[in-house]
Amino acid sequence: MPNDIPSSRRDTILARLAAGQPVRSGALAEEFGLSEDAIRRDLRSLAAEGLCRRVYGGALPVVAGATPMAERVGEDVQRKQALADAALPFLEPSSFVFVDNGSSNLALVERLPPYLNLGIATSSITIAAALQQRDDVDVLVVGGMIDRMVGGAVDGTALETIARLNIDLCVLGACAVSVAGGVSAYDPDDAAFKRALVARSRRTIVLATNDKLGRHAPHRVCGVDVLAQIVVEHDADSDLVRNLAEAGATIARAAPQAQP
Repeated sequence: MPNDIPSSRRDTILARLAAGQPVRSGALAEEFGLSEDAIRRDLRSLAAEGLCRRVYGGALPVVAGATPMAERVGEDVQRKQALADAALPFLEPSSFVFVDNGSSNLALVERLPPYLNLGIATSSITIAAALQQRDDVDVLVVGGMIDRMVGGAVDGTALETIARLNIDLCVLGACAVSVAGGVSAYDPDDAAFKRALVARSRRTIVLATNDKLGRHAPHRVCGVDVLAQIVVEHDADSDLVRNLAEAGATIARAAPQAQP
């Protein structure tokens, strides 16, 4: 997409994004005396350059460390499968489980044994697609506007559905897990959605790859002591794991992956 944004307008928008501020199409249109369509074209152009993340009504800064769900699916597959295997014992037969967006959570549903007779809800299009051929799982898809970075719906429509659910177990997606920051997320809407999930769930667990531990994201979801279990990799940093345990978290370690 060609870049034909006047330099002064481009610099103003990029400066706000660099400062971590979201930008709104309507406000920018009023500021520059333009139509919202013109501003939307500007934001699409910047997003095509990887300089912002388009959302309904405007754009968000691109956050270092945040990667679209579609890219995460193929990364560290064996490690995520090991986490999934370690999490399976926490799934009670005939229970109602919410599986949140996340590539480790996708690995979990792909490795579900056929005898659990679960009801599973999700707002993730990838997780829902992985379950559609299973005749041993009742699947509830939570709808709304799909956020491509997150991998599913986390908007107001999705929140309204969550408010009407009684969830036995939530398998929560996490961008970061630390003692000081708790479970946190990069996207504010995603964090709000996760907080609603925790509030509606009897138990909540997190599958945390090594890159999530000790890390901070801007939007807090809950403290680590709220979780029933944090499942970590077999070689997770011992100091980080000990700190989480001392803060009230219950830890389960995955088994080492089999060598090829």
